[in-house]
Amino acid sequence: MALTEIINEDLKAAMKSGDSVKLNTIRSIRAQLIELSKRGTGTSITPEEEMTALLAAAKKRKEAIEMYKKAGRNILQIKKNVNLILSYLSSKTNEQEEVEILVKKIIGNIGATSSKDFSKVMPVAMKELKGKIDGKVIQEVVKKQLGE
Repeated sequence: MALTEIINEDLKAAMKSGDSVKLNTIRSIRAQLIELSKRGTGTSITPEEEMTALLAAAKKRKEAIEMYKKAGRNILQIKKNVNLILSYLSSKTNEQEEVEILVKKIIGNIGATSSKDFSKVMPVAMKELKGKIDGKVIQEVVKKQLGE
């Protein structure tokens, strides 16, 4: 089942359950995906574009959490939003391990040996994982693997 179909089903369920936090979050995600499909050629969006949109939505809400913390406001609702968005991203529980395995493979292929090779590894890793994993996560793993 496509992500948009899953989101539509979850939207119906949230409407029936009366969970306003879930309902508003799903509506927001759905609107973002609809907007993205309208910008393109009118055809459906690719899974990579869907993942990129979800990652951007999660990142935006994570930044809001930090701002809310600084202002001393309640962050529970935004945390629920982030968790819901992340639930739509496929197999994110193994995200770190997946990235580490791929980065090790890239480092081996390039022949990188130290942190000086960061600028060689990072573009390749970003190209491989674009739209699947947040760039910050990729950057942290590359730095860790190269010993920075």
